[in-house]
Amino acid sequence: MQVIGLTGGIATGKSTVSAMLKEAGAIIIDADRIARAVVKKGLPAYRQIVARFGTEVLLPDGEINRNLLGNMIFNDHRKKQLLNSIVHPHVNEEVNRQLKQIQKTHPNAVIVLDVPLLIETGMHDDLSEIIVVYTPQDIQIQRLMQRDHISGADALARVRSQMSIEEKKQQATLVIDNSGTIENTRRQTLDIFKRLEDSAA
Repeated sequence: MQVIGLTGGIATGKSTVSAMLKEAGAIIIDADRIARAVVKKGLPAYRQIVARFGTEVLLPDGEINRNLLGNMIFNDHRKKQLLNSIVHPHVNEEVNRQLKQIQKTHPNAVIVLDVPLLIETGMHDDLSEIIVVYTPQDIQIQRLMQRDHISGADALARVRSQMSIEEKKQQATLVIDNSGTIENTRRQTLDIFKRLEDSAA
């Protein structure tokens, strides 16, 4: 079993690469999906969030208003750290549960941990390979403006609220440059997957 980390920055194309890896045969563990699941109404992380952030972060149906909570922590480092300290242990627990299950059923699998904050949370420490999906910052901003219909200043603020893609690139063992065509990205991704698959076997 080969466990690989996959990360990137906002609008660098990590989700595109993740989908390509899945199509090629990798098993994807999606940390964002898990993070959404562990804060569902009534679960321990949900109760902790409501206790610390108050009922104003809830939607009328009682679920957490992720957009409101995201805006609340966007410019507040302390609140962001608090939310991460609540959510990340529950995400890690579920990731480990899934890894154990896959090890039993698919011992030769290439497993990709798709984690936006892979490096920031230290989840990359025990991994043999770390793939960073890279585009230069100016392309990040351009794509973010187009994708979310926001101004250049807003796009820059969002990019700067994260660890820089250049810093992440320094931590990578494998880099997929997604600043060119989709075909070029696919070729790089499939080349990397083939190497990982051979190594796992």
